[in-house]
Amino acid sequence: MSNSKGKKRTAALRTLHYIKSYTPLIVVSLLFAAVNVLLTLYIPIVVGDAIDLMIGAGRVDFAALKPLLIRVVACATTAALAQWLMSLINNRVTYCVVRDVRGAAFKKLQILPLSYIDSQGSGDIISRMVADVDQFADGLLMGFSQFFTGIMTIICTLVFMLKLNFGIALVVIFITPVSLFVAAFIAKRTYSMFNLQSRTRAEQTSLIDEMITEQKVVRAFGYEQHSQQRFDDVNERLRRHSLRATFFSSITNPSTRFVNALVYAGVGLTGALAAIGGGISVGGLSCFLNYAGQYTKPFNEISGVIAELQNALACAERIFDLIETEGETPDDGKTALPQPLRGEVRFEDVSFSYSPDRPLLQNINLDVRVGQHVAIVCPTGCGKTTLINLLMRFFDVNGGRIVIDGEDIRDVTRQSLRNGIGMVLQETWLQSGTIRDNITLGKPDATQEEVVAAAKAAHAHSFIKRLPKGYDTVIGEDGGSLSQGQRQLLCITRLMLCNPPMLILDEATSSIDTRTEQRIQRAFANLMEGRTTFIVAHRLSTIREADMILVMKDGNIIEQGTHAELLAADGFYRTLYNSQFAK
Repeated sequence: MSNSKGKKRTAALRTLHYIKSYTPLIVVSLLFAAVNVLLTLYIPIVVGDAIDLMIGAGRVDFAALKPLLIRVVACATTAALAQWLMSLINNRVTYCVVRDVRGAAFKKLQILPLSYIDSQGSGDIISRMVADVDQFADGLLMGFSQFFTGIMTIICTLVFMLKLNFGIALVVIFITPVSLFVAAFIAKRTYSMFNLQSRTRAEQTSLIDEMITEQKVVRAFGYEQHSQQRFDDVNERLRRHSLRATFFSSITNPSTRFVNALVYAGVGLTGALAAIGGGISVGGLSCFLNYAGQYTKPFNEISGVIAELQNALACAERIFDLIETEGETPDDGKTALPQPLRGEVRFEDVSFSYSPDRPLLQNINLDVRVGQHVAIVCPTGCGKTTLINLLMRFFDVNGGRIVIDGEDIRDVTRQSLRNGIGMVLQETWLQSGTIRDNITLGKPDATQEEVVAAAKAAHAHSFIKRLPKGYDTVIGEDGGSLSQGQRQLLCITRLMLCNPPMLILDEATSSIDTRTEQRIQRAFANLMEGRTTFIVAHRLSTIREADMILVMKDGNIIEQGTHAELLAADGFYRTLYNSQFAK
């Protein structure tokens, strides 16, 4: 419970931190709220005075009544205008705060370590940035619209009532704490329920995202019923948690209304007795009863706001958890690698593991000269892709260091490191947009002639020209209807256009037919001329011409040499090679 209170307090403080930037607008909103409240509370006084002018049948002072009615209309009109302006300002503050929070979350997403991205479902992150922020906005808007106005109404109404009749006002003051106690008691118990509801909703979003992304696999393996069962399970839990949270939060309003009815009854009874004794006029009693209604109304609104705020704070906690997650080590103050890179690479006693209890790479030592072509082969899961991730500094080494052109890559900016290295991975990534947009991702200022030349070099030009609008064809997320091979050709085209000084080819042609692969290999041969290149491949036929082949097993380099040297050594590499080419 204490941990929950601490998180809620932290979420509230972080929310106030974002709101603080809009303090001038908040002050103006409060001024309009004060105008609205004071005028609304002044109207019953005028109405009470008007009632006192209507003594009986045929005994109405119309001359004195007319200016009072004009005053009521003027006050009501001004109060309505003030409330409208207050709502405009509150809307602006709310959505500016939401914009800032969502912007901060997306900015943090760009620098989060890949270890965090790998450990969180994409649906969960999306839910935090979309659904949770929307819920946060709803609670914040209701808080601005009703909470401050309600508090101000309560305080001002008490002042007016104390001024009208001190004794009757004491009755209201004594019963009020009961309403506050009821609202606080229920609110404390709804926060954890809304938090559970938010987490279950994120789980559901993650599942939906997964099933949509992998729909072809779902249908190919007849997983529809299992998928439906998983969804029904999550959906039922979300229904249960949502109903529980809503039920408990909905108790607040009826409970406070019951207490408020007691307040109104107490005021009516004591006021009637006071009127009989001559302590208050009929108009004054009418005014007091009006104030009793005005006084109790904010408690109903605030009780509803408190329930919404619990939901908002529960969602805010998840958003701020994302924003406050420690990002990658910043590059502030670090120097940039001189461009273009020469391509001299050294691994010095490099060790790395994704989790402390499962060591992967251990004491890796490697010396790559400028322009060398280094191939990395090993059974699946033995560390070849991890080696590439460390070279690109997607992860930092646990021990040792990686040196490029004499500089420890941890001492230079990531941007300068990655600008000098071009990658083509087995897993393609394409964004929604035109074919040209995807090709020029690494070189936005490329001309049409450069784009076409790169596409021809990658043997992608022919299929691009067959598309409805050629290079201006719009494709959907992750390539849309393009085949896996076409997507990979576009990624290769992107690399050809950038023409970087160092290359990393991680199963770059795994989804391409053999004939096209042979042509691309010739293009790669021209591109790799004089450039340091790391090649990861399962098909050993593609790496026979490499200057150095590294054979890895269980996170260690167990063999190293040229293709001929490794075959002659009759070791693990020869076993791998013969498994693919033995007669």
